[in-house]
Amino acid sequence: MKTIYTASPTRYDKSDIMYRRCGKSGVLLPKVSLGFWHNFGAVDPYQRSRDITHYAFDHGITHFDLANNYGPPYGTAEETMGQLMKEDFGRYRDELFISSKAGYDMWEGPYGNWGSRKYLIASLDQSLRRMNLDYVDLFYSHRYDPNTPLEETLQALVDIVRSGKALYVGISRWPLEALKTADEYLRSRDVPLLIYQGKLNMLDREPIDEHILDYCVEHGIGFISFSPLAQGLLTDRYLHGIPDDSRMSKGKFLKESMLTADLLQYLNQLNDEATACGQTLAEKALRWILDQKGVTSVLVGASSVAQLEKNLKCVE
Repeated sequence: MKTIYTASPTRYDKSDIMYRRCGKSGVLLPKVSLGFWHNFGAVDPYQRSRDITHYAFDHGITHFDLANNYGPPYGTAEETMGQLMKEDFGRYRDELFISSKAGYDMWEGPYGNWGSRKYLIASLDQSLRRMNLDYVDLFYSHRYDPNTPLEETLQALVDIVRSGKALYVGISRWPLEALKTADEYLRSRDVPLLIYQGKLNMLDREPIDEHILDYCVEHGIGFISFSPLAQGLLTDRYLHGIPDDSRMSKGKFLKESMLTADLLQYLNQLNDEATACGQTLAEKALRWILDQKGVTSVLVGASSVAQLEKNLKCVE
């Protein structure tokens, strides 16, 4: 028999350092948000997912970030979220900020991918059923679609908000010119763009180099970083070789060829700098992102409570 979860009464004790305003909106997001990309699918132990999310919420992490195809298999991270809502978080729904996305492949055929109105709305309907939710707080276009007219994608986002299925909308990994179009289109229809999700870390600074972060700052749009630890490269995981149980050893998202001698030398240099400051490399990497002007939050994954506990130290 599962124990009944009761959230920690001290979960907001560090509110003064835990939260940041998202652009020029009324939304406050935790500096560290919990991403469900890996470790929360059907292939993962449910109790571990439960323990991680309990720890997250008990320590002020109110934002859980999902997408339709997170798992694996596709959809099962949202199913895990749905079970968590049913068992643990239902009575805390109004304290949570839950996001989902659509844009990458989800189901077979011409309507299960990219940015069409049909795909976005159908996908969100499916996501809500999987998560046992009436609405999400934030719904993203997960990627830029060069073939669907931007107006179609953006009007779908407008209508999703007006239908009550999402409170806010965001975009992820859109190029700068498309971001400008989205900002203007949505603002003119009184559904302002809340946030931009981009890949930003000490090894990949594209949102800075492409002036996307500058644009977000100037126009009151929040920014949230995914892959802040470069899928584990910016930790001590690979400083002394490739562990057998690591993501790189499996070769799906991280290839061994990426760990060049020059990169390894740079990572060890960063690690030495972090150690000299009494930090881990991961803490240093997360803190670096949070120090960039305009960044609202960093999305971290976690395969254990201990890992999440370590990553939360960057807030201090």
